[in-house]
Amino acid sequence: MITTKILLITILISILAFFNRNLMNTFLFYPYRIHHNNEWFRFITAGFIHGGILHLFINMWVLYIFGIAIEKSLAMLLTNDKLHYIILYFGGMFFSSLIPYFKNKNNPQYMALGASGAISSIVFAFILLYPTEKLIIFPIPIGIPAWIFGVFYLIFSYYQSRKSKDNIAHDVHFYGSLFGILYLIIVKPSLLMHFINSIF
Repeated sequence: MITTKILLITILISILAFFNRNLMNTFLFYPYRIHHNNEWFRFITAGFIHGGILHLFINMWVLYIFGIAIEKSLAMLLTNDKLHYIILYFGGMFFSSLIPYFKNKNNPQYMALGASGAISSIVFAFILLYPTEKLIIFPIPIGIPAWIFGVFYLIFSYYQSRKSKDNIAHDVHFYGSLFGILYLIIVKPSLLMHFINSIF
């Protein structure tokens, strides 16, 4: 499956980058160098490196759980499902970094890394398809309907992106999530009514 291939490649490159600072620096999302040196590849390569083992583990665990489910769902819903999955993942990666790029293209201090934007796109595609599915979010011990989690996550990510100084790219999470929802609605508009009918 595409999910497992992306997962394995990401793990391999991330681990190599842990021990190779030049590789890490080459792959980083670095708006200043993108803008001034035309290093556009960084929009994608940054998604294959992570800040540490915990960062890598969490992202890959979430990708595995939701990515497999989305792949199987797209195979039932769409023709060219593999292409749509690739666009959903890498489109989320690219789209989620656009605002940070424009905000920081002249800021030589700003750098970022990780697959969070792409994975947010996958998670919110799942929420669109299965809005009433129960998600267990640590440390809450009971399942929360996916759509309720999605609403609070978007509000939290938007608020934190404007206020937080915790070095977490909340804006990337927010825009990646929006991409996951909007892309699937564009390619299959009936999913919007499916979502609305499911929660009401």
